[in-house]
Amino acid sequence: MCRMRILVTLTLSLWSSALAAQGLPVLPAQDHSQWQAVGRVNAAGYRKREMCTGTLIAPDKVLTAAHCVSGTDGLGPLPHEFTFVAGWLRGTAVDSVAGRSIWVHPGAYAEGQLDMRYDVAILTLEREAQVTPLPLVAAETAPPYGIIGYSTRRPHMLGASFGCGGEITAAMLRLDCQVTPGNSGGPVLTQVGSHWEVVGVISAMGQTGALAVPVSRVAQP
Repeated sequence: MCRMRILVTLTLSLWSSALAAQGLPVLPAQDHSQWQAVGRVNAAGYRKREMCTGTLIAPDKVLTAAHCVSGTDGLGPLPHEFTFVAGWLRGTAVDSVAGRSIWVHPGAYAEGQLDMRYDVAILTLEREAQVTPLPLVAAETAPPYGIIGYSTRRPHMLGASFGCGGEITAAMLRLDCQVTPGNSGGPVLTQVGSHWEVVGVISAMGQTGALAVPVSRVAQP
């Protein structure tokens, strides 16, 4: 009986890992035009090029995760080394704009290392992007939530899931949808009438799903 329990536990663990590896389902190409405000935040490094996801929330401001622009220790590339690529789909972008300045939540690195409760940043662009921004939510929300973003596993198309459950506990929005590397910085969404608003910012993968920072942590620089 003990051996059977071990085998069942191992099987469930492997199954959960496989689900996590799959990440968000691919968004059909014909639906990408609805989400041009969601783009890649590309950082050119000395020996490599890294990426996260970001959301245009004002004509020249991109909401993303603090660790996407400053790493785990608060030391990242300079603003002009970032590029927000809006509406990226299979090698084609609607717009591409370099960064001008970066605001990182003052609590993100207050203790010297990243505090995920404040893992949020705003990249101000050198000019306004030629896409319509997504608004931040203005009232309390309830599930279902949506998650959308690019991943390092599938960097040329968006992935999305629009039926996520979740709740705020210990200052984090904890969701039951899985995310993968590259989804960091992407938006958590709620539907308000006929349009979508941004509820949070993806920070990490938890034991049961995605961890996100509520937009109540966001302050316009």
